[in-house]
Amino acid sequence: MSWLPGGCSAQQAPPAASELPNLGLMGSIPIYWGEAGNVNELLGGDGASHWARAELEKSYRLHPLDALTPESLTEIKFLLLAQPRALSGSENVALDNWVRGGGHLLLFADPMLTGESKFPIGDRRRPQDVILLSPILRHWGLELQFDVERPEGFALVEAAGPPIPINRPGSIVTAESAANCTLAAEAVLASCSIGAGRVVLLADAAVLDLYDPHPQAAAALGWLAGEAFPESGK
Repeated sequence: MSWLPGGCSAQQAPPAASELPNLGLMGSIPIYWGEAGNVNELLGGDGASHWARAELEKSYRLHPLDALTPESLTEIKFLLLAQPRALSGSENVALDNWVRGGGHLLLFADPMLTGESKFPIGDRRRPQDVILLSPILRHWGLELQFDVERPEGFALVEAAGPPIPINRPGSIVTAESAANCTLAAEAVLASCSIGAGRVVLLADAAVLDLYDPHPQAAAALGWLAGEAFPESGK
């Protein structure tokens, strides 16, 4: 039997959208709305759409979030943060409580983003070049490190699934308090049990490049989502 993305067999119709699990989505990488220059482009669908949205919608109902609050996270068990902006103190608390209460998080945290954008450096519409999540990561016993001498260019790292494309990634260091964390893919990937929940952290975001994505990007994204959200049936 052949299998298609999203865990559907070739003889099985894909599930209806109403049957898919909810996936909260937030971050400066424009997965949901695409890279639109203004409101007219956004509403007219003339911006550069992101390939990852269509891939994720094969298996999840996407719910874009503007902020992390107890209310916005109430109905969501799965959350993807793609190079998010710096979180406020209250957002850090809400996210930590949500994870410890059973939430599953897939976090792309790139210390030096390499993906292209049509917006110049300094433009607020541009994806955030440097991740600023130290407080919540430290609270979970994690630290991101970055080698400034590492040259730019795609490479592939191996975990337990398809190879993961990376480009000038960070590396993850775990403290003694992070006893329930496993590192893989040359310490670019961490999987941690935190309370009743789980965090899968990738110290890179080249998988989510909007323009000229790596040929392995879709397979790697699907595998990472399956690792973070195992109860979704992927």
